[in-house]
Amino acid sequence: MSKNRAVPRVVCCAIPISRAAGKVLVITSRKRPDNWVLPKGGWETSDKTLEAAASREALEEAGVLGTITRFVTTIQGRTATYHFYELDCTALADRWLEQSQRRREWVDYAEAIRRLQWKPELAQGLMLSSLAPRR
Repeated sequence: MSKNRAVPRVVCCAIPISRAAGKVLVITSRKRPDNWVLPKGGWETSDKTLEAAASREALEEAGVLGTITRFVTTIQGRTATYHFYELDCTALADRWLEQSQRRREWVDYAEAIRRLQWKPELAQGLMLSSLAPRR
């Protein structure tokens, strides 16, 4: 997988939300375990839609079960095009594919923004979500 590809990688990103608590679920990065990210990954040919890919990534990376409730935004990064979707969490799986490789934590909006600052596309996507304080 080359970073110099002609067509940017299509990345589907879930913003897992606990509406009742007003919190977002963040997970640790596999490549940088001290950094936090949102569940995200490449769109695969087996995914029927971009929403399906975001939902699959949330389950694989964070054990999140729920429903995609809204498209948030598309952000063109240097090497990838990010598609963000809000995912209303209905349950967290006790066991999931990447549980041995990541930690997950519910945090409030301000804390999530703070943890995602290192990855501007992710912070920007969250800022455009319905969790963001209304100006």
